[in-house]
Amino acid sequence: MEQMMSTFSIFKEKYLTWMDLPLVKTIDIVEIIIIAFLFYTILVWIKSTRAWMLFKGLMVILVFVLVAVVFQMTTILWLAEKTLNVGVIALVIIFQPELRRALEQLGRKSFLKGVASIDFGKDQEEKISEKTINELVRACFEMGKVKTGALIVMEDTVVLSEYERTGIALDALLTCQLLINIFEKNTPLHDGAIIVRGDRIISATCYLPLSDNMELSKELGTRHRAAVGISEVSDSLTIVVSEETGSVSVAVGGKIRRGLDQEGLRNQLKALQKYEPENKRKGLLKRRLKNVKKDMQVDHK
Repeated sequence: MEQMMSTFSIFKEKYLTWMDLPLVKTIDIVEIIIIAFLFYTILVWIKSTRAWMLFKGLMVILVFVLVAVVFQMTTILWLAEKTLNVGVIALVIIFQPELRRALEQLGRKSFLKGVASIDFGKDQEEKISEKTINELVRACFEMGKVKTGALIVMEDTVVLSEYERTGIALDALLTCQLLINIFEKNTPLHDGAIIVRGDRIISATCYLPLSDNMELSKELGTRHRAAVGISEVSDSLTIVVSEETGSVSVAVGGKIRRGLDQEGLRNQLKALQKYEPENKRKGLLKRRLKNVKKDMQVDHK
């Protein structure tokens, strides 16, 4: 502990001499805890909307500004100061739907109810069961045989409430027969996508954002572009059954894999089933470090 305090003192004397650090009292610590709790609550709410992706991008920018403040990078600080006012207006415009929805929920007191019901120790993620995987694989290829089009979004960590609200609420246990009945032609629920959370179908006839990726094949129709589109704004896995060819495709991370067989689809779903946030973050960090290392080697050459 003493060594840590000594290290901090050296760091302060070397880099933070320009800062007038206040004396921290007990009441200050209590205040920090209260603000942290409120901030956490707001983050939990934001995570259930598309604003979460935008918020993470904003946090990256703020980290760069913080580094600039610590090391007195005057050019970056000047740019940040000049763009602050414009940035606040831009944030209001970007987050306008989410802010309006938040105020509506606050007026209905559902937001406060959500704060009171927070369970810090509970793992809120729902994993898909082996039975659900089997039912999905069986339904997709049975629909493929008769060329019945289908669009199935498997929710992961990013909650798709924004798109769930565009459809009809179901909240039904996923079964092969139910999937086939939903996507049967000329039935009320066949048009649009269904959203699956855990082992349950949450909503049907949902509208998804279409991808504007110009690299996608021109052969792909609206269903495939919608599948890629939702995978670009979330970490969901989307299954597409083509109405023209009966082939089964999967869209993940803005990319689509076409012409999967039953084993290929099963493997994709098992990867979703075994998802662990910490392991996934570590894997992403390793890939980024590996890419940085390659870039440094190229520059050195």
